[in-house]
Amino acid sequence: MKWWLAGVLAFSSTLSAQAPDALQPVATMKELMLDVIHPAANSLLLLIHRGGPAGDKEWADARRSAMLLAESGNLLVMRNRAATWVADAKQLIDVGAAAYKATESKDTKTLASLTDRIDASCTTCHQHFRPALFAPSR
Repeated sequence: MKWWLAGVLAFSSTLSAQAPDALQPVATMKELMLDVIHPAANSLLLLIHRGGPAGDKEWADARRSAMLLAESGNLLVMRNRAATWVADAKQLIDVGAAAYKATESKDTKTLASLTDRIDASCTTCHQHFRPALFAPSR
């Protein structure tokens, strides 16, 4: 084994051993949803439904919201490694990353095409983990 590969593997195993202690969540899951994810999704969807971002400030706002969605998915994965949870969080990561890429290139058409995926990423997860939100009305 090359000396540098051995060093990388040793460093990686040191990081892995330290990882659980390094994670110190500050916000509750409810706070993440209400204070970060929900506002970011709403802000991005509102900009899209109004015809797309107009001007540099709105594009910056859209980019920030898209980044928050993608990175929030990563935060969700850090908190729970269950397969369904990770798959649902991955949907948020993927659509957030796609929206971020669209905002970087100021591609209104691509950004608009992501609205259903943004909505689906939230709805799918909530159907799995907040089923009471989707209970049939009586």
